[in-house]
Amino acid sequence: MSATSTSRLLARRARLLGPNVSTFYDEPVHLVKGKGVWVWDADGNRYLDCYNNVPHVGHCHPRVVDAICQQASTLNTHTRYLHEGILDYVERLAATFDAPLATAIMTCTGSEANDIALRMAEAVTGKRGVIATDHTYHGNTTAVAQLSRTNVPGTGDGSHVRHVPAPDSYRPLGGVAGPAHARAFAAKVEEAIDDLETSGPGFSAIILCPAFLNEGFPQLEPGWLDPVVKVVRKAGGVFIADEVQPGFGRNGYRFWGHQRIGVQPDIVTLGKPMGNGHPVAGVVADADIMAAFRKSFRYFNTFGGNPVSCAAAMAVLDVMEDEGLQDNARVVGEHARAGLSKLAEKHDCIGDVRGYGLFFGAELVTDRETRSPATSYATKVANEMRRRGILLNKLGLHYNTLKIRPPMPFSKENADYMLGTLDGVLNDLGPARD
Repeated sequence: MSATSTSRLLARRARLLGPNVSTFYDEPVHLVKGKGVWVWDADGNRYLDCYNNVPHVGHCHPRVVDAICQQASTLNTHTRYLHEGILDYVERLAATFDAPLATAIMTCTGSEANDIALRMAEAVTGKRGVIATDHTYHGNTTAVAQLSRTNVPGTGDGSHVRHVPAPDSYRPLGGVAGPAHARAFAAKVEEAIDDLETSGPGFSAIILCPAFLNEGFPQLEPGWLDPVVKVVRKAGGVFIADEVQPGFGRNGYRFWGHQRIGVQPDIVTLGKPMGNGHPVAGVVADADIMAAFRKSFRYFNTFGGNPVSCAAAMAVLDVMEDEGLQDNARVVGEHARAGLSKLAEKHDCIGDVRGYGLFFGAELVTDRETRSPATSYATKVANEMRRRGILLNKLGLHYNTLKIRPPMPFSKENADYMLGTLDGVLNDLGPARD
C-alpha cells in the first residue's frame, strides 16, 4: 500500500476504534489473506509468518475451516442445552493432562480463563492475594489486568497482587544459572507470600507461564520450578499455569509447558491457539477445585463451549495428531536454534540463543561482555525483517530478544529462509549501537 493509503486506514482506525490502538512495525502491515505459514498484504506481497501462534495449525487450515462451516450450518447455541460437542472435546482435552486434571470450563478468551482461575483459587483458599512476575501479561479483564507490569492499568485495586523478579537465565538472580537461580527465584516468591499473609489479603495463588515467554523465554531446564512449587504448596496456595503460549505441543517435547519443565499445576488456563483463530479458550482443574468454584460462584458464559467453537477446537487436535505437529515443533525448533547459534558466531550482536520447540529467538546486545541490551537495535531488526517479507517481533525484560513463534507447520526450509534473511539484515545494519 502507498503511504497515503496506510495513513488513511490508520486515521479511520483512530476515528472508529479510538486512540492508541496499537499496530506492529513502523510501517503497519495490511493483511488480506493467509494460508499455512504465509500471509499476504493488500498489495499482494507475501510474508513468512514467524510470529503468530493464534493460527496454531496454520492460517485457514481447511480441516478447521470445514469443521466450523459444517457445525455452523447445523446448530450453534449455548451450554444450557445438552450437546455432545463440548463433552467430547473436554474428554479428549483432559486426556492430554496428567491426573487429577480432568474437568474444564470453556470460555472465549484467555483473559476470561485467567479471571476464572483466580476465582477458583480464592474459592479453595478463602484468600485473594496473587503473585506474578514483574514482566508478564495474563489478559485484560479488570481483575487479570492487575497482574501486569508491562501493561499497567490506569484504574483498579492491585493491592492484593505482589510481583517478583522475572527469571532471566542470561542475567540470573544471584549471578549463577541453574539450581541457584531457581532457589533465588523461590526465595523471592516466599518473601511475597509472607508479605501477603501479614498485610491482609493472604496468599491465594501464583500464576506463571511455565515457559516465561513474555519474560523472554529464559532457558530453564526440567526441575527448575520445583523449589517454587514447594514454597507455594507449603503456604497452602494454588499454582496456576498459563498455557496460552507454550501449550498445545509448541514446546515440541511435551504437549504442555508445565509437563516439559516437570511440574504439576492445580489449574491450567488455555487460550489463543485452541481454535486456530476461532475465539475459544478454557480452564482445566481437578474435580475438587471445580466443585469449590461452582459452589462459590454462579458462572455461565453464553458463547463459551458453543458447538461451533468446540468443533474448531476438536479439529485443531485432529490436525495436531494427524500431521505430527508436536514432533515437527521439536525437530524444526532444534534446527532453527542451531542456525541462530551459527549466526551468533558471525554477528557479535547476538548475545544469547534460546528457546524450546517453535518458540525461540536471540537476545541482542551491544556488548557481549557487559550484556548491555540492544533494545533500539532489536526494533530496527524487526522492522527490517518485515520489509524483507518476514514477520517477527521482540519482547523480554529489556525488549531486545527476537521473538520467533510461527504456526506449527513451520518447516526447516521456512527456518532457513528466515535465518538467511536475518543474516542479511544483521550484515546491512552492522554492529548494534543503542
